[in-house]
Amino acid sequence: MSKTVTRQALLNVCTELLQPARFKDYGPNGLQVEGAGTVRHIVSGVTASRALIEAAIDAKADAIFVHHGLFWRGQDGTVTGWMKQRLQLLLAHNINLLAYHLPLDAHPELGNNAQLGKRLGLQVQGAFGEQDLGLWGTRIDGQAFADANVLATVVSTTLQREPVVVQMPPREIRKVAWCTGGAQSYFEAAIAAGVDAFITGEISEPQAHLARETGVAFLACGHHATERYGAPAVAAYVAAQLGITHQFIEIDNPA
Repeated sequence: MSKTVTRQALLNVCTELLQPARFKDYGPNGLQVEGAGTVRHIVSGVTASRALIEAAIDAKADAIFVHHGLFWRGQDGTVTGWMKQRLQLLLAHNINLLAYHLPLDAHPELGNNAQLGKRLGLQVQGAFGEQDLGLWGTRIDGQAFADANVLATVVSTTLQREPVVVQMPPREIRKVAWCTGGAQSYFEAAIAAGVDAFITGEISEPQAHLARETGVAFLACGHHATERYGAPAVAAYVAAQLGITHQFIEIDNPA
């Protein structure tokens, strides 16, 4: 049977695990909306959307743990429209909202990048990019991918989403770099690290040209699709540590 813990106890475990003070981020990490002082059941998800909040209410959650919270640098700060609706639901039902962005990407075992690599059968051999968020490595079995299309098949089977692939000319892929979500700007750092392919969530106009000109394959596999694994992994770990219950709720997102 699950027990009840204080909100502060939950925050303490998350802080110790994810070390948010280490990161320069785009928004606040940790408790974004204060709810009940005690927590018995935590729901995890990728983004603090209204759909996730409504599902958490139905699940009788006391806390929601997400990668994408409500507040980001550059917002105008008004509480109107969609922001009012999300906050109104959280406050009316006394639900805590915890959000961890870059700290959740970076955790070496439970984070988005580590979890994606594990699911793709890749072993980490190093890090690259700003704040060392990107990872690179090789297949666990020591083999190479014949080309980017073979790697793309592994990705699409794992993520259930067809990636956008840019490779010219086709060539063997042994060293793979990856960074989940909107990390297309890390491509140049991945190229500099000497990899044969780079996996991320999104692609912008410049990356297609760089992939063709450098011969390094670029695979855009979906922002949401690549970031589905960190939040439930961390929340499940934290819940087990505290003896409370956890439930991951997937809200489909084509982006």
